[in-house]
Amino acid sequence: MTNTNEHAALSTPEATAVPWPAVATVLVGMFMAILDSYIAIVAGPAIQSDLRATDGELQWVLASYQLAYAVFMITAGRIADLHGRKRLFMLGIVVFTLASIACAVAPSPGVLVAARIVQGLGAAMAVPQVFGVITLLVPPAGRHRVFGVLGVVMGLATIGGQLIGGVLVGADLFGSGWRAVFWVNVPIGIVTLLLAAKYVPESKAAGARRLDVPGVAVLTAALFLLTFPLIQGQEAGWPWWTWACFAASLVAFATFVFIERRVGDPLMNLALFRLRSFSLGLVLVICVYALLSSYYLALSVSLQDGLGLSALESGLVYVPTAVVFFISGLVAGRLAPKYGRRVLEAGSIIVTIGYLSAAVLLLTIGEMTPGLVVPTLMLQGLGGGLLITPLLNSVLARIEPDAVGMASGALSTAQQVGAALGVAVVGAVFFTSFRPDVDGPAQAAGHGFAAASLGVFVIAVIVTGLVFLLPRTRVSR
Repeated sequence: MTNTNEHAALSTPEATAVPWPAVATVLVGMFMAILDSYIAIVAGPAIQSDLRATDGELQWVLASYQLAYAVFMITAGRIADLHGRKRLFMLGIVVFTLASIACAVAPSPGVLVAARIVQGLGAAMAVPQVFGVITLLVPPAGRHRVFGVLGVVMGLATIGGQLIGGVLVGADLFGSGWRAVFWVNVPIGIVTLLLAAKYVPESKAAGARRLDVPGVAVLTAALFLLTFPLIQGQEAGWPWWTWACFAASLVAFATFVFIERRVGDPLMNLALFRLRSFSLGLVLVICVYALLSSYYLALSVSLQDGLGLSALESGLVYVPTAVVFFISGLVAGRLAPKYGRRVLEAGSIIVTIGYLSAAVLLLTIGEMTPGLVVPTLMLQGLGGGLLITPLLNSVLARIEPDAVGMASGALSTAQQVGAALGVAVVGAVFFTSFRPDVDGPAQAAGHGFAAASLGVFVIAVIVTGLVFLLPRTRVSR
C-alpha cells in the first residue's frame, strides 16, 4: 500500500462506505489497552498471594500501567503525525504484546511492575492512533456510527474488564491462575498486527516537520507531577509531597504553554482549545471517566471485600449493565446524526438519575445486595451508552487532519487523568465509609457504595451542566 503524507483515501469526501476491516482492527487495539487498566484489578488478590507482594507493590502493579499510559500519549500522537500513524500503532501493539508476555512470566513484583510500565508505553503508542485513523479514514457521513461503535467498545472494555478478569482467574487455564489475564493479550496482539499490516493505510500530518523536544520534556514532567499523586495519594494518605507535586504541575503546565506559543512546530497547537467543542469536550471526558473508573472500583471492592463474592461472581454482576450499554451505545450512534446534542443531554440526565437512585436505595435499606444494585447499574448503562458514544465525535468533529494526532493524544490523556482523578476523589469518599470491621461486611458495602454513588452523582450533575453548553450543530468536514 502506498504511503503518502496525507493518504488520499483518508479524507476524500466522496467516499461513503465505512472501511470496517481497518476500523475494526484499530478498535481491537483500543479494547486491549483499556481492558488492561481494569482486568488487573480483579486479579490483584491472586497476584499478591502468588508473588507475596506487599500492599504497596500491588498498588504499583495497578498504577504503573496507568501512569506510563497517561504521561506518554500526547507525545505519541505527535510522533505519529511525523512518522506515520499506522507505523506507531503497530509498534505500540508490538511493545504491548511483548510486555504482556513479560507480565505473564514475571517471577517477582518488581519485574511485573517494570513490565507493566512498558505495557503502558505500548498502549500509549497505539491508542491515540485509533482516534486519528477513524477521523481521517471514515467519511463524515459515517463518522457518528463509527464513533458510536468506538464508544461501545470503550465502555465494554471498562465494564467487561471485571467480568473477563474474573472468568480468566476463576478458570485457571492450564494452571496459569492470574497470569492468564496477560497471556490473553498475546494471540490478540499477533492477529491485530497482521490485520493492521493488511488493512490500515499509512498517514502523516502534511505540515509536521520535527518533534518539539522541549515541549515533550516539559509536558511529560507536568503530566507526571499531576497523575502520580492522583494515583498514589490515597494509598499514602495524602502527605505533603502530593500537594507539592500538584503545585509543581501547575508551574510545569504554565511553562509548557509559554514554550508552545513560541515554537514554530509545537507539540500541542494551543489554537485547538479555542474550539468550544474540543476544550469543553476534554473537560467532559475527564468528568465522565472520573465517574466510570471510581464507581466500578468501588463496586468491585464492595462485592468482593464486602459481600464476599468471588472474582467470577462479582464479574457476573456487570453482565446486565454491559448488555444494556452495548444496545444503548449502538442506538446512540444512529440517533446522534439526527438529534445531535439531545442524545448527550438525555444520556447525562439518565446517568445522573441512575447514580442518585442507587444512593437513595442503599441509604434507605442500609445493606447492599447484588439484586438491589443491578437495576440501578442497568439504568446507568442505558444513560452511559447514550452519553459516551456521541461524546467522542463531539470532541473531534471540528479538528482538521493535520491536528488529529495531537488532538487524539489530548483526548486519550484526558481519559486517563479523569480515571485517576475519579479514583482519588471518589475513592477517598468510598474508603472513608467502607468499614467492614466496624459495621459488618454487608452494611459496610451498603454504606461505602452509597457514599460512592453520592460522590459520582455530584460529578454527573456537573457533566449534565457541561453537556448543555456544547455546541448544538453537528459539523461535517
